Amino acid sequence: MKNLRIFLNATIVCGTLLFSQFYNAQKITQKTTTIIVTGTSPLHDWEMNGSAATFSGMVTGNTISNATFTMPVTNLKSKKGKSMDNKAYEALKSAQNPNIYFTAPSVSIGKGNISGKLTIAGASKNVTFPINVSKRENTYTIYGTEVLKLSDFGMSRPGFMGIKTGDEITVKVNIVAE
Repeated sequence: MKNLRIFLNATIVCGTLLFSQFYNAQKITQKTTTIIVTGTSPLHDWEMNGSAATFSGMVTGNTISNATFTMPVTNLKSKKGKSMDNKAYEALKSAQNPNIYFTAPSVSIGKGNISGKLTIAGASKNVTFPINVSKRENTYTIYGTEVLKLSDFGMSRPGFMGIKTGDEITVKVNIVAE
């Protein structure tokens, strides 16, 4: 009988601690998202911008867990017009892979690195890049920038009349979530 009472008390304590962790967890989703992708070519540097993406995660303490980011490829737009957009969408294989995905098991608030799985053009890679996550009341601002190679994701460099873009691109992401 004594062992049963100890077991029940331990179960109640563990359950209370576990419940309080879930109770304190806060689901966050993006309010605004800004994506800037820049690259080079022998003729001119180029830039594409996007603002339609989804982000979500669960905040517990100073950690965002189960972070997911999804961006439709065709939401990236250039200032050079539809011709450049279409070349980029073709390189990103948007017909077969309409979204870019990033998932991370956890993100720490503050400056540091984030590790997760990035999927572009149907190719997935485990990546780590620098990030800054700041908190102000119930608002989280997530900023990261990284240089990626198109070839690492099995992408051909877009081009026109034999002139191709560079293999490296810089991706900047700014997310405000609540």
